[in-house]
Order: sequence, then structure tokens, then C-alpha cells
Amino acid sequence: MQQAPDDRIALITGGTRGIGLGIARCLSEAGFRLALVGRRSGHEVSPVLEELFSGRTAGAYFPADLSHTEEHGPLLDAVRKRFGALHVLVNNAGIGPPERRDILEATEDSFDTTLAVNLRGPYFLTQRVARWMIEQRKADPSFRGVIVFVTSVSAVAASINRGEYCISKAGLSMAARLWAVRLAEFGIPVYEVRPGIIFTDMTAPVKEKYDELIAGGVLLQRRWGTPEDVGLAVRSLVTGDFPYSTGQIFPVDGGMLVERL
Repeated sequence: MQQAPDDRIALITGGTRGIGLGIARCLSEAGFRLALVGRRSGHEVSPVLEELFSGRTAGAYFPADLSHTEEHGPLLDAVRKRFGALHVLVNNAGIGPPERRDILEATEDSFDTTLAVNLRGPYFLTQRVARWMIEQRKADPSFRGVIVFVTSVSAVAASINRGEYCISKAGLSMAARLWAVRLAEFGIPVYEVRPGIIFTDMTAPVKEKYDELIAGGVLLQRRWGTPEDVGLAVRSLVTGDFPYSTGQIFPVDGGMLVERL
């Protein structure tokens, strides 16, 4: 017997702002209990938590910096203590490069910081979560786990003034594929959701640039994407709408990467 959504727990990294918040809202509406993770304090995110948890959705917030892998174990211990189980992992947390520079001038510090947050952190968090999901699956054959990696069109579209970001997202795309292969024998699907131009606090500083690109036809659907657009895609995946599609990429990019003449 499969768990109903309101019996299922979803851990969303970076789940209190931007795309992560859009995902949290959509999963909350679907009845999931939420374990939200972020680097800000509970006090700083209290308005968001009040919004998400004031209704029927139960949840909790866990401050953690997932670029530090030594925080992964205590985080999952806390989630286990609070909920007793984990059914969904959404690897969403990410940053832009601390320094936007042409790759001829890029620094090692910016590269290392970006890859630690965007690639190293989610890769090893997934390792720990996968072991826990396998444990739950062996204890209960009806257990249904799902893992989603939120990447970016920058996994394949080169931006020479933020090369470290592109490399981190390309690596994360391969991580999704690797984990899909490894976890297939345990019946745990792994998906990649690949957003395009989404309006968040990360893209707000370059809004004028993207406004011009959108007006110029870089997208087939000439509008900004929203965090909720991404959230709806994630919700479809984790509720089982695509049960025969593990390892696949789901673009949420308004047709940006459709090849055209």
C-alpha cells in the first residue's frame, strides 16, 4: 500500500525562498509534510514558515549549511527524530557565483564556493538520504522514495561570465543520472528538473538583461518563469505522475532550449 501524500515527508533544500519556496508551496498544497533546510536562522524565515505551516500542512525548518558535509548527518538525524521517515528529497539549494567574472579572470575561491554549495553538498546529501531510503524500502516494500535534482539550463548553455555556475549545474545533471542508475534496483526514481529564466531574488539584479532577451525571442513562451512553474513540475514527479521515467530531464524553460532555424 502506497503512502498518501499527507503521510509523506519531503525534504527541500533552500526551501524558504525563490524556486525552493515555490516547490514548498506546491508540495504543501498536495498535502506533504515539509522538512525545509536553509542557511538562514529560524527567526529570519519565520514569516515563510507561518505561511506554509499555518494551515493543514505540518512541517519544520532545519538551519544548515549543506556545503559543509559534516552538517548532513546531524540534519538527517534531526529529520528522523522529528518525522521518523523521509520519502522525498528535493536538491534545490544553490547560489550564483560570488564573483561574476569572465572565465579569463575568474578566481579559485569563487569556483570552490560555488561548487561546494551547488554540487558537492547535494551529491553527498543524496548519498546519505539514499542509504536511509534503501533502509526504509527494505523494512517496508511499500515504501516509495523519490529524489529530484533542480539544475538549470546553464547545465548546457554556456555563460562565460559565470563559468563556475555552469560547471556546477552540468555536474549536478550528471549526479542526477548517476543516482538514477544506482537506485533503480531499489525502486527509487531520480529526476532532474531543469529551470530556465525564473524570476527570483537571484535573477532580480539582472532583470533588465533578461527582459531584453525575452522580448527578443529567446523563449518560445515570452514571459518570465515563476517558482511555482518549477514547483508544479516537481509536484508531478514526486506524486508519481511519471512512474516510468527515472533518470529523465524535465525542462521548465518556456521553450528556451528548443532548437530553431
